[in-house]
Amino acid sequence: MAITITDECINCGACEPECPNNAIYEGGVEWAVADGTSVTGFYILEGGKEIAADAQNAPVADDYYFIVADKCTECKGFHDEPQCAAVCPVDCCVPDEERVETDEVLLDRKARLHL
Repeated sequence: MAITITDECINCGACEPECPNNAIYEGGVEWAVADGTSVTGFYILEGGKEIAADAQNAPVADDYYFIVADKCTECKGFHDEPQCAAVCPVDCCVPDEERVETDEVLLDRKARLHL
């Protein structure tokens, strides 16, 4: 499953530089699939929607850091555990119960993000 950041986030920013997929953004900041990945052209999100890799998308949250679930791999293929959760001082980087994914799905996503 993807990791999510709860509203208990204190906006310290410790998680953002730890993400190997650049899936973590400061609240209110637009995001793009191409940010920190090798994706160019178009990218198909998990729900089947196709978007331009460099398109700026609306923030997931405005008041605290957020994780773009379509870029999150739980650090599979990079680290043994999600690095955002490992460095979070208030333990607000938690598994997203609404987005349960297998290791196979997460590793496939890693491969698509980092050609």
